[in-house]
Amino acid sequence: MTITMYGITTCDTIKKARVWLESHDVPYRFHDYRAEGIEAEKLNGWVGKVGWEKLLNKGSTTFRELPDKDKEALDEKKAKKLMLAKPTMIKRPVLEVGERVLVGFKPEIYEEAVR
Repeated sequence: MTITMYGITTCDTIKKARVWLESHDVPYRFHDYRAEGIEAEKLNGWVGKVGWEKLLNKGSTTFRELPDKDKEALDEKKAKKLMLAKPTMIKRPVLEVGERVLVGFKPEIYEEAVR
């Protein structure tokens, strides 16, 4: 089973999730949004599985710093455009476990997903 974690290296939640995976001997690949960006096809797949509302991190510094006009009347199309332009607005981490997509870090959910 292939596992890929998506996020940014400076995120505290990413750090916790990486420590958890490593301490449980779970091999994974890390994809850094800042270095590698995110492809539209990948984001569309996630939106199809978990919804744009779950993926868009409205609490992120990047989102909060947007002009008000960019935050108003959000819908799927507008949210995807924002996340593609600035992937740091995507909640972290996003973990792909085979075909499954997990958003955020909860040890009990990781435990169930990787075993």
